[in-house]
Amino acid sequence: MRPTVRFLSNQLLEDIVGEARSLLEKLGIEIHNPGILDMLGDHGAKIDRDKKRAFPGGEIIDKALEAAPSGFRLYDVEGGETHDLSGHNVHFTPGSAAINVLDYETGGSRRPTTEDYVRYVKVVSRLPHLSSQSTALVPADVHQNISDSYRLFLSLMYCSKPVVTGAFTIDAFNIMKDLQIAVRGSEEALKAKPLTVFSCCPTAPLKWSDVTSQNVVDCAKYSIPVEYISMPLSGFVAPITLVGSLVQHTAETLSGIVISQLTNPGTPVLYGGSPAPFDVRYETTPMGAVETMMIDCAYNEIGKHLGLPTQAYIALSDAKLLDAQAGVESSMGATLAALAGINNVSGPGMLDFESCLSIEKLVLDNEICGMVLRMIEGIEPREDFPAQPRFEELLADHHLLISKHTRRYLRDEHYIPGPVVDRANHSRWLEEGGRTLGERAHAEVERLLGEHEPTALPGDVRKDLTERMSVEARRHGMTSLPHENL
Repeated sequence: MRPTVRFLSNQLLEDIVGEARSLLEKLGIEIHNPGILDMLGDHGAKIDRDKKRAFPGGEIIDKALEAAPSGFRLYDVEGGETHDLSGHNVHFTPGSAAINVLDYETGGSRRPTTEDYVRYVKVVSRLPHLSSQSTALVPADVHQNISDSYRLFLSLMYCSKPVVTGAFTIDAFNIMKDLQIAVRGSEEALKAKPLTVFSCCPTAPLKWSDVTSQNVVDCAKYSIPVEYISMPLSGFVAPITLVGSLVQHTAETLSGIVISQLTNPGTPVLYGGSPAPFDVRYETTPMGAVETMMIDCAYNEIGKHLGLPTQAYIALSDAKLLDAQAGVESSMGATLAALAGINNVSGPGMLDFESCLSIEKLVLDNEICGMVLRMIEGIEPREDFPAQPRFEELLADHHLLISKHTRRYLRDEHYIPGPVVDRANHSRWLEEGGRTLGERAHAEVERLLGEHEPTALPGDVRKDLTERMSVEARRHGMTSLPHENL
């Protein structure tokens, strides 16, 4: 039996969805993109052009939900399937777009470079419990106008796993789309085997900017999967109550589904988000707060009720260092996410309100992910009945260390972590150096970097990707790309 967790009764869930639909029909959604307003109007939505608001009614929402697929699959650079984003399948990916990296040598955070990004990607490629990579760091050594496409470029060059990414400009989307087509070979091949998921974020409350709404449309045109990242902040730009924040989250996410499905029915989507309570003491948005985790799990229930696969920014921490707080918040989030059946869990590796990535934390979080993935497999009999033969063997030999039954099921039944997690007794721990968690994690990072192998990306594709990226860099005054010097 698979263990689960729920936060909403059936009636409360229905009430939240009903209120969200009513908000869209009566208050509408603000959209700063004339073309999308025209499209919604063509499909029967009431439009107030002076206020840039659309009012999608129930029929339009129902049409969009009916068109949206109940799941989809992701594929790696070589075309191998990595994800089945449907049902209660759970996959983990690092968090996204940190502007700082935690420097192991100094213990402080700093702006990341291309070298940091490449180290991160190489490590991710070796972590078995992270099904995908993300554009997790923003390198500060390239022009800001190419930072989105450059991160995707580096990810495709150094790691085979699919990428959770996003574009902050319309121009960035175009080159990022072209990079994916270069890997797959054609638009049709990319549609058949999606390589990325793009994060698209409405603005609280009830608003889409020109760029983000256009990203939704552009992704839909090429059947590139989208995860909607609604970010209600409870008590600031959303109601203080969790229910009120869920109503807002539902309305904003439904509006995104309408835009994508009216553009191209059947576009793969993830019902996602990054909500948080607003901590008035510090004016912060704690991603490690229990209320954040509760809202995440609850809107996951709403997404599944609507027949959609889900995503959440969870399993991360607001701590500034790899410390006890980082472990508590990340492990609690990962556990709840897995029990809730969130399909794509974004967060491992992240600190400081998702503004800082720690590669050492990433390898620790990989172990946390391994533990919770084992947990949701549940408890099932493995040749345990009848029990008498096993206990006869135990009474005769006084142990079952080398029993056939033990050897057959040891690795299936027990999750055995790597060296980051210390399970030695105290004397052996001292004999092996008495290393701290941070020291063990850093040693594991160095080991994984030493074991990195180039991807199977063909040489002509690598050349094509590099040429495309170099052209884009020259458009913004850069004569070379930093990765060429690594």
